[in-house]
Amino acid sequence: MNNNEILIRLRDALDIKNTDMVEIFKLGGIELTSEEVNMMLIEEKDSEHNEVDNNQDIEEKKANLECNNYSLESFLNGLIIFKRGEPDPIPGKPKNPPLSIMSSKSVNNVMLKKLKIALSLTAEDMIDIFEEAGVIVTKGELSPLFRKEGHKHYKKCSDIFAINFLDGLAIKNRI
Repeated sequence: MNNNEILIRLRDALDIKNTDMVEIFKLGGIELTSEEVNMMLIEEKDSEHNEVDNNQDIEEKKANLECNNYSLESFLNGLIIFKRGEPDPIPGKPKNPPLSIMSSKSVNNVMLKKLKIALSLTAEDMIDIFEEAGVIVTKGELSPLFRKEGHKHYKKCSDIFAINFLDGLAIKNRI
């Protein structure tokens, strides 16, 4: 799952309007126009196409703006501020938090951590969200996902696990 797919799934799961997406990016430190945000939110089609469709795909990919790790993390940081408000400044600490996404392997873990903060979720809330998607998870299975990359008990969050969480979040928000 690439960062654009994560962004699309987040928008759908949390029912965020495109105008709010622009505001969330701004809160996270990135100035984007609504057109640029829309270009990030273009869904890619399946790969079974004929030649005419392939030419259209090339044009669509040119129109599709890539959401890199920095952009995604800025969006997630902005979502925290959007949902919880601006944190009080702490003397000696930078206003913007340091980047947590060290590599493409840690994107799903960072997304789960930041969503937990933004939505003020407890471990029980997260377990309930997974259950909405039909996945049974224990606190012991969740804990390693929130560890820092490099910690001896750190566990990489798979795409399937992240998709199930976002699907459960979408179901829970529609109830």
